[in-house]
Order: sequence, then C-alpha cells, then structure tokens
Amino acid sequence: MGKLQSKLKHSTYKYSRPDGILEERIQTKACQEYSPAHVDTVSVVTALSPDLCVSGGKDKTVVAYNWKTGNVVRRFKGHEREITKVACVHRSSQFFSASRDRTVMMWDLHGPSQPRQQFSGHSMVVTGLAVSPDSSQLCTGSRDNTLLLWDIGTGQCAERASISRNLVTHLCWVPREPYILQTSEDKTIRLWDSRGLRVAHVFPTKQHIQTHCEVSEDGNKCISCSSGFGGEGCEATLWDLRQTRNRICEYRGHFQTVASCVFLPRALAWMPTVATSSHDCKVKIWTQDPGACLFTLSLDGSGPLTSLAVGDTVSLLCASFSRGIHLLRVDHSQGLALREVAAF
Repeated sequence: MGKLQSKLKHSTYKYSRPDGILEERIQTKACQEYSPAHVDTVSVVTALSPDLCVSGGKDKTVVAYNWKTGNVVRRFKGHEREITKVACVHRSSQFFSASRDRTVMMWDLHGPSQPRQQFSGHSMVVTGLAVSPDSSQLCTGSRDNTLLLWDIGTGQCAERASISRNLVTHLCWVPREPYILQTSEDKTIRLWDSRGLRVAHVFPTKQHIQTHCEVSEDGNKCISCSSGFGGEGCEATLWDLRQTRNRICEYRGHFQTVASCVFLPRALAWMPTVATSSHDCKVKIWTQDPGACLFTLSLDGSGPLTSLAVGDTVSLLCASFSRGIHLLRVDHSQGLALREVAAF
C-alpha cells in the first residue's frame, strides 16, 4: 500500500490578479498516485481530522484514509447499496454514512467492524446528513420528502417532518445554533428549526435544482449551488443568514452542474473565499464578495466532480466519478494557485 507512482500532471488555469488582470497559466507538476480508496465512483468525501478523510462510493464501502501517507486506515462494510453522504462527529472518531439502501449507519474509527447504530426510517434513498453542534442529534433527509431528527444516544427518531415535493439533496447544521440548512430538488433552500423540526425560513426560489449547501464557520453566511448545463444555471449563491431576504452575490462560470461548494479557511487566501466543484471537471476559487473568480483548476479525465471538502489549512479533497479522490493544495508562490498533488 502507499505511494505507487508519480505522474506528470498538466494543469491549465486562469488567475485573476489583485489588479483585475486575468492571466492564463500552465504548470507541470508531479502528481502522486496513491493506493486507491475505492474501486468505483466516489460519491462523497469529508475530513475527519487534519490527516484523515472519510469517503463513500458506489462500491458500498465507507473508507477512512490517511491522505498524508497514502494509505487506507480502515474500510467499513454494511450498506447494501451505494453510499450517498457521510458526516463526521465534531472532534471525535465517529462518523455517519447514508446510502441508497435507505439506511444510515454510525461507525467508530477505533471501534468494531460493525456499525454502532443503524437508523432506519426513510422509504427512499437518504440524501442528507447533518450532526448537531453538540453531537447529540442527527438530522437525515431523503427523496421521500421527509426530514427525520434522531437522538444519537438512543438511536430513536424524535421528530419527523414532511413537505410535498421536498426531495432533499443536502443538509448542514448551522454552527452554535438549533438551525439546519437544507437544499432540495424543488429549487428551494429551507432553514429548519430543530426544536420541533419546523421551517423557520424559505429563501427565494431559484431557477434550478439546488444540489448542495454549506454554512460558514461563524454561522453568518451560507452558500448553495445549482444544477445546469451549457452554462445555464450552474451557479453558486451566497446568502446572509442574518438578513435572509436577498442573496449577497452569485458565482457564475461553470458550464455544468455545480455539485459541491465550501467556505475556505482564511489561511488559504488573503481574503474571504469559497470554492466550487462541478460536473465540468473544474474546481474554482472565488472571492466571497463581489464574487470574482480568482482561480480555475481543470481536472481533465476525472469525469464529473462529485464532492469537495476542506482537508486542512492548505488542502482540499475533491471526489470524482472516474479517478477517485484528488488531493489539492494551495500554492502562493505565484499568487493564489491550486494544484493537484495526489490522487487516490
């Protein structure tokens, strides 16, 4: 296991300098080929610690992987169908996986090979997972139009809510708050109050399916992204959670569905930034406001990019349809740049 070989990787990107001039650069970097985490498409990836990530895919397995050494730490099997979502418990070795088999399982990196808990309550594929800030509750969402709120300690369902045509695509919990952000195939973004699981706010309806959402670490802003094709749709939108009537700005430049969006740590850039990944095989970095594209990295040959996660203060993890997980690193040697350093 571990590092297998190093390949020369050509990356073409455009860089918007602080003076507003857009430059296109080509760089050739060695990309390490690590032992693969999965044998098929990777659906989702998230960071568990500063050197470990958790991922799931079509091979029905959940994998804990050390991206700094290039090794599988543990492989968890229990689901009968593709993994759709993973979510980690804050400052813990525990994490959850959701699947097309309609179940959610709770795992412990240092525990037995069997799941610690199994949550069964949805009638269709589970497409949303969010853990409360105090790690006591789990919210799940599905294409069956329902949200379920679970007591993690007992494994019992505490609340249930259903809205017609609310086909959930993603869930995330607002830090230090009792609120849950949710995107849907009905083109709507909802903010739920976990106290009774009621809708607290509905954002203005978008023109395309909302595929993913993320909340900033301070809990003041959120970002959502949309489906699309040929440049129609394919945008991400920044919202202010304190004044939820209007969007702050939109990020336009992808040409296919934007599947994932994340807020980047301040250490990655000299200004507040966000990153997006798309089915067009590109990862883009944007200024939060006014939404200028600082950088575009093309991961050609990877197929659609399915998931994006912050690894540490200088790294991003990007799951793909054809080439597993890409380890991307921020490079400040020539302004703000992003390069692929490994794939697994």
